[in-house]
Amino acid sequence: MTYTFGRSALRALAATASTAAGYLDACDAGALHTRLDPAHYQTCGTLLLHIFSMLDAKDAFPALIEQSAAARDIHDSIKIARHLEVSQFIYYPQLSALLQKVSA
Repeated sequence: MTYTFGRSALRALAATASTAAGYLDACDAGALHTRLDPAHYQTCGTLLLHIFSMLDAKDAFPALIEQSAAARDIHDSIKIARHLEVSQFIYYPQLSALLQKVSA
């Protein structure tokens, strides 16, 4: 699902996404001067996931996707998940039925 945001909302989302991605990248790089908090790390990842799920991050934040490994990873994960979502019903009806049965 894609939403329409105004300029100010996109700027706020960009700032938030950039801060979250920066923390993830710093932790992943083993930065010595960054407080490593597993809960905060998970929250930053979840936040990026939600932001990138609402819009196409590659179009909305191209510089962030280019500069941040964490942002690229989350963007790629969302693309793969969407592809699998579509593929499971079209190409793998037996897998879809099994997954629904197991999750019930």
